[in-house]
Amino acid sequence: MKNNIRRVVTGHDAGGKAVVVIDGIAPNVKVREAQGGLVSTLLWATDECPADISGAADRAERTIGVPPPDRGSVFRMVDFPPVATAGRVDNAAVLKEMGLDPGKVSDRSGFMHRTRSIDYAIVVSGEIDMLLDDSEVHLKAGDVMVQQGTNHAWENRGTQTCRIAFVLIDALTPAQLKGRD
Repeated sequence: MKNNIRRVVTGHDAGGKAVVVIDGIAPNVKVREAQGGLVSTLLWATDECPADISGAADRAERTIGVPPPDRGSVFRMVDFPPVATAGRVDNAAVLKEMGLDPGKVSDRSGFMHRTRSIDYAIVVSGEIDMLLDDSEVHLKAGDVMVQQGTNHAWENRGTQTCRIAFVLIDALTPAQLKGRD
């Protein structure tokens, strides 16, 4: 499945002049079958912070799970199909498909997971519900969310696909921060 998301990446030529180094349909598209056919398009990833912005290589040409690399970041577009089309969801299979520890299974939702990252999410189209441990919030096109490493799940209870742009940046957990005192 292709999402036909146009991706333009800028860089510098040998003389330091700003140029477009990539302009085309983002090719790194994954269909996550355990998640009811969710479609994830990796647009860019970094392995360091501050990021190395000197190269022209396509940093999205890689296999990566949902979390960003240690000290890195991930930029992706995700299309969430309605959950009514997903059927029964196996939380362990979802976690494995996302590149997360499948040993921490949730009873609340088959999509429940946590990443060690700060996530910036922008709902581009559609509507979706984000479930937390004991609550939930409804988001619609134009809404933004900042998530700080919380346990959560995304459930599209509507009838149309919901598209969200995500930027995930590696972070330290509260427990890791306490150890730095």
